[in-house]
Amino acid sequence: MGKGRLEAFSDGVIAIIITIMVLELTPPHDASLAALQGVMPVVLGYVLSFVHVGIYWNNHHHLFQAVRSISGATLWLNLHLLFWLSLMPFATAWMGETGLATVPVVFYGAVLLMCAASYMLLEHRLARQQGVDKTLVRAIGKDRKGCLSLALYAAGIAASGFVDARIGMALYVVVAVIWFIPDSRIEKLFREDEGVDA
Repeated sequence: MGKGRLEAFSDGVIAIIITIMVLELTPPHDASLAALQGVMPVVLGYVLSFVHVGIYWNNHHHLFQAVRSISGATLWLNLHLLFWLSLMPFATAWMGETGLATVPVVFYGAVLLMCAASYMLLEHRLARQQGVDKTLVRAIGKDRKGCLSLALYAAGIAASGFVDARIGMALYVVVAVIWFIPDSRIEKLFREDEGVDA
């Protein structure tokens, strides 16, 4: 089956997720810079979550560039990813409203971990569906960045729960920095296949 409806649906869901997150931001009633201090955890949580959701949107777009058709299993794996992404507004709001308390930061990390795991499942399913000699399989390779992300999220969850939530947040930021530049492996291989210089 074609991929157009899946991409359009995914884009719509991700746009709604971002919209819900921004609607959670309430400005302070005081007109002073000091008033911003009270809402900074909420604002910083929003920025971090926006970056993470944006990373997934970028990589989802690149991933489906290499796919010509999809299966029923792909539809369900894509919904699995969207489910975890749809928890981002809740996790972000809870973490921000509680001033980066331990349990909400652990929960936030768990949502990030599940987003990463579900994306990897989708990615590997699509690669398996495309066959061994296809662009997607070559682009993914051993997916070291994906595996490193899972390890950092798990470490962030453990650090938040047993040491200090700020360490966990720092590790979540590190993952965002690692992925901030969109994954160009697929585009690079398309250019090579077409004989175009990078």
